[in-house]
Amino acid sequence: MSFEVFAFILAILIAIGLIFLVIWNIIAFDDLKTDYKNPVDLCNSLNPLVLPEYGIHIFLTLVFLFGGQWTAVMFNIPLLAYHIQRYINRPIMSTPGLYDPTEVMNASEMWRCQKEGWIKLAFYLISFFYYLYRMMYALLV
Repeated sequence: MSFEVFAFILAILIAIGLIFLVIWNIIAFDDLKTDYKNPVDLCNSLNPLVLPEYGIHIFLTLVFLFGGQWTAVMFNIPLLAYHIQRYINRPIMSTPGLYDPTEVMNASEMWRCQKEGWIKLAFYLISFFYYLYRMMYALLV
């Protein structure tokens, strides 16, 4: 089995995990919007997941970079740049994460976080099917 096949099998498994993390994020913000969850509980459940999501995405991009999969690297760079920019410009907090309980209840911030979740879900779904296609192509060639 070549490194290309291994990289895309790993990418498929990672994409599945990232899809579940984003779905968790979308459901949590929907619970906040419908008052099933308070902002402190939302932030306590989502903030520990931010750095693992970003780290997994960086790892996946590095695997593609070292494997010479330039199309996959270029596909992942915009979201990676967004993640870095988003984390650098996060609210000042004492713990790692993105979500501050005092800001997350703001209607525009909640809408932006929900929109971000849906866009990331679309990105990870598209990337899952791309990785699946590339894995099958690498196995057949």
